[in-house]
Amino acid sequence: MTLNTENVADSERSATGDGADKVLLEVRNLSKEFPVGTGGFLLRRKRTIKAVQDVSFTIRRGETLGLVGESGSGKTTLGRCVIRLHEPTSGEVILDGANVVGMKRNELQRVRRRMQIIFQDPYSSLDPRMNAGNIVGEGLLIHNLTSSKNEFRERVEELFGLVGLNPAMMNRFPHEFSGGQRQRIGIARALAVEPEFIVCDEPVSALDVSIQAQILNLLEELQARLNLAYLFVAHDLSVVRHISDRIAVMYLGRIVEIAEGDELYRNPKHPYTQALISGIPIPDPVIEETRDRVVLTGEIPSPLSPPTGCVFNPRCPYADDRCPQVVPELRSVSDDHFAACIKADGYGPV
Repeated sequence: MTLNTENVADSERSATGDGADKVLLEVRNLSKEFPVGTGGFLLRRKRTIKAVQDVSFTIRRGETLGLVGESGSGKTTLGRCVIRLHEPTSGEVILDGANVVGMKRNELQRVRRRMQIIFQDPYSSLDPRMNAGNIVGEGLLIHNLTSSKNEFRERVEELFGLVGLNPAMMNRFPHEFSGGQRQRIGIARALAVEPEFIVCDEPVSALDVSIQAQILNLLEELQARLNLAYLFVAHDLSVVRHISDRIAVMYLGRIVEIAEGDELYRNPKHPYTQALISGIPIPDPVIEETRDRVVLTGEIPSPLSPPTGCVFNPRCPYADDRCPQVVPELRSVSDDHFAACIKADGYGPV
């Protein structure tokens, strides 16, 4: 079985009450495979890593969709395929009615103004040979958004102030900033071209905990002020819960559950989601000691040879004989709540 993308999209739209005009981005059956060679030089044979498999979701204007899962689940690859830093193998990415996949270079450059990315590592994502002002303002020059040096400088100073940096630091180089300041530079760079949609690729995972909260608060403030939509990629569920309106759970290249944030934490339907949530520490020793845990055995399988049927079945504590045979569709289990499991309604509480 495969996902009926139109039904999922229609259900998500109807939950807003405003119809399709609220949907900014729609991803339809997106897949990404990377060819690799195995064996020796003479015995080399071609295989493919199935990094993303048949993924579909929507993001509304001004909304944050959190994307969570273990390392190797395909989260970053999916985010980069959405903005075409990676070329999708198949599927569609519809931005405000236009299919980004298949666009020619000149068309794509115009669309890139509307969708940007904030990278995970603030240390390696900034060019060490450029000063901070030129890093932030590079997009202004590429898209011809300023007409003079004074206008360029004024716009860069405005962007520095927008992310909480002193404009007097514009001439400093990346190594002269702290990690949190560098990430603010990366955020300012993304905002320079006035995008509507931003992929946040684990933007706080490389930062100290105290700085993480500052960056998360900044992203929320900017979203409210500029009506931005985020795809927020992370592996820390507590971070995702703080910032996300809805959450999609990804495992081995597939989305296995999507729901509103509170609903997902209160009533997880997929056993993988249950396991992730049961691993979140609770700051109450009595509850922490007595609550039930869902403990997964084994490691996440290799995307070179994913399991047949449900990709989670080798580690699932509830798997039966049907699970290796059937690829479960992402189906509605309640209002605006979808799970890809043939037994999604039959699980007990976490």
